[in-house]
Amino acid sequence: MLIENLATPCVLIERRRLRHNLEQMQAKATANRVALRPHVKTHKSTALAKRQRAQGAQGITVAKVAEAEAFVDAGFEDIRLAYTIVGRGKHERLQTLRDRARISFCVDTLEGAQAASAVYAAASNPAEVLLEVDAGYGRCGVLWNAASSVRLAQKIAALPGLNLVGILTHAGHAYRGPADGESQAETLHRIATEERDRMLDFAGRLHEAGLASPDTFEISIGSTPTMAVFENNSRHGFSITEIRPGNYVFNDAIQVALGVATLHDCALTVQATVVSKHRDSMGRERLFIDAGKKVFTTDTGYQTDGYGIILYNPSDMVPQPHARLTGLSEEHGWVSVLGGATFSVGDRVRIVPNHACVVAHTQDQLYVVDDDEVVDTFAVDA
Repeated sequence: MLIENLATPCVLIERRRLRHNLEQMQAKATANRVALRPHVKTHKSTALAKRQRAQGAQGITVAKVAEAEAFVDAGFEDIRLAYTIVGRGKHERLQTLRDRARISFCVDTLEGAQAASAVYAAASNPAEVLLEVDAGYGRCGVLWNAASSVRLAQKIAALPGLNLVGILTHAGHAYRGPADGESQAETLHRIATEERDRMLDFAGRLHEAGLASPDTFEISIGSTPTMAVFENNSRHGFSITEIRPGNYVFNDAIQVALGVATLHDCALTVQATVVSKHRDSMGRERLFIDAGKKVFTTDTGYQTDGYGIILYNPSDMVPQPHARLTGLSEEHGWVSVLGGATFSVGDRVRIVPNHACVVAHTQDQLYVVDDDEVVDTFAVDA
């Protein structure tokens, strides 16, 4: 089938770019002697995750219990929920999965850990938990440099039914862009270094408290921006043991704006059709496409312009110089064009979205393409 015959809106995955992205991150992990445990919330596709596993990925990361269930059903046997799981019903569902797979999850409060303990204390083997750490993002997690964080780890380790196997963080603040006076590259290197070293320092303090052994303790980090410049290190006898990037499989306009990727690294695009064309009272051309909020995300980020990058030449990933995706209704994308538009009603357009992870989640399937031909499909299983 040719791309032009697909009903729109649809999501296309360029096969060669996808393969390149998978190979590059696996090579990064191998060179740094860490396990690559990709975050599959980016694509939620068991077929794509199997490709990551074939490249060398060791286990997968998910965010939700339902994602874990879908991937266990597909035969994945080592799944980490990089999320603080709260709720007896969710823990009971995870306990059921533990008969078929290695399941681990996060805690970051005593209340959350105690609630988990109440479920797993009756199990034949303890549940593996990681203490989530705030290494600078300011979202979930205990502070990496607080004495109270070590005390909490001691209390969690003493709870029945739980086995504290490691610590985990996410440097999401790398998405905020450069700090004052810093270049993009300087900011990425600074945050990546802080993410790594703060986790290693915290592991050292846990070791002093008798809670962590360098031989067995897991130290898990990862975001696509920080992994672009990641270099492992050894401190206090510990090194990073695993990385968990997700977006790297596709990349998107936010990664391009951060300097993490180029447009040529963006494997995912949205194909849409121009359904209406008008001039406003100021004489400006307005186009409307059949992809709105229910396909794109309203996410914006550092130096993004609108809600995606409209391509003039998809094969060479050349952007349209004067067309911008400036607005989104539920089913319409609003495109403004400086001067006259080269598009007519019925024309197809390709757009690199700001945030590929959300776009994939809106679809039932992703079309794998090679030039103008559809060569495969990935079901979005979770």
